Amino acid sequence: MTINQPLILAIGDSLIAGYGLQAADSFPAQLQALLQKTSPYARVVNAGVSGDTTVDVLRRLPRLLSALDQRPALAIVQVGPNDVLRQVPVARTRAQLEQILLNLGSCGIPVLLTTVDPPVFIRDRAAAYLDIHTALAAEHGATIWPFFPPGVLGHADMVLADRVHPNAKAIAAVVAAILPTVEKML
Repeated sequence: MTINQPLILAIGDSLIAGYGLQAADSFPAQLQALLQKTSPYARVVNAGVSGDTTVDVLRRLPRLLSALDQRPALAIVQVGPNDVLRQVPVARTRAQLEQILLNLGSCGIPVLLTTVDPPVFIRDRAAAYLDIHTALAAEHGATIWPFFPPGVLGHADMVLADRVHPNAKAIAAVVAAILPTVEKML
């Protein structure tokens, strides 16, 4: 009898890392807890680093992959908002995100690439970045998914005191929304 022990690599920025949250309230921890209800040996590796841009994720990726004890069954990639905030040139952001997808693809790791709608205060600055994720997902066979489901963004009871980062309640909604797609991809 083979035991299903899927490993998911969750890599990206503060939304993955769990900025301002207890470790158990982070996206990877909450996702692992829900997955383990049907797959008790499922593991989700938290490879999020607050403040990371696409170049940071790209630089960390080879080391992360080589340190894992098995090939991930799935990589969830959430990165890009910090590129917008730091005004990384659009072409550079696109090239780096594409290289992340190529690196994961060359290892045979399916990718769930998430998107984030920019908040109003940076919507104009973010306009040129908006289609990068969707276009690259289509080009490289990745699954695209909005990180935040409807009803999460813009609600004061879903963010930390900084009014930017999601709280545990918001992450629970994110995980509940993304879970069926993750399960389908495993």
